[in-house]
Amino acid sequence: MTDKKVPKATLQRYPVYLKALRKLRADGCEKIMSRELADCVSIEATTIRRDFSFLGSLGKQGYGYNVEELIGIFSNTLGVNFDEKIILVGAGNLGRALLNYNNWNHIVGEIVCAFDLCPENVKGASVPVYGLNELKERMPEGCRIAILCISKDVQETVDLLVDNGIRGIVSFAMEHFSVPQGIYVKHVDIVSSIQELVFETNTLNETEGV
Repeated sequence: MTDKKVPKATLQRYPVYLKALRKLRADGCEKIMSRELADCVSIEATTIRRDFSFLGSLGKQGYGYNVEELIGIFSNTLGVNFDEKIILVGAGNLGRALLNYNNWNHIVGEIVCAFDLCPENVKGASVPVYGLNELKERMPEGCRIAILCISKDVQETVDLLVDNGIRGIVSFAMEHFSVPQGIYVKHVDIVSSIQELVFETNTLNETEGV
C-alpha cells in the first residue's frame, strides 16, 4: 500500500471489489477493465480507479487489471483469509437462519460448526452442532471469529470464547458485554438500524414537504 491515507468510504468498498474479483476468477476471468468491474459492482469506473490508486499502480493502460494480482493485493490489505474458520454460538431461530445462509463465498471463509445449550434440539443444521460445554474440546484449530446469537449468559459466553482463542466477535446479542483489549467486536443492532432509517426517512419527507 502507498503512504496515502485511505478514506473510510474507500476502505468500505474494498471488500466489495474483492468479492467480485473472486467470483470473476471462479468464472475463469484473468483480466478486467475498470468499466467492466464497474458493471459487476455498480460503482462508477472513475471511483474504482481512484480507489485502486491508493494501493499503487495496479493496472496497465489498454490492458486493465490482472484479476489474480488484485485478489492478492486486496486480501493482504484487508487481512482476509478465504479459508477463515468461523463458529456460531446460539443455534436458535436467528442462528439457524445464518447457518442456512452460510454463503460468504468469494470474500471470507465459512461457518464450520455451531454451539448451543441444547444441541439435540437443533435439527437439519448444515454444520455440526455441539454443546456449549464442549467448546474447548470442539473449537476448530486456528479459529479466530465467532458469531454470537444468544440472549442470556452473554458475558460468561464471551469470556469462554476469548479464553479459547476467539479474537473477533460479530454480536447479535442485545445484552451489553465487555472484552479485553485486543478483542474486536462488531455489534449488529437491527432495531437501532431501523430507528435510524425511520428518522432519516422522516427527515427526508419533511424536507421534501418544505
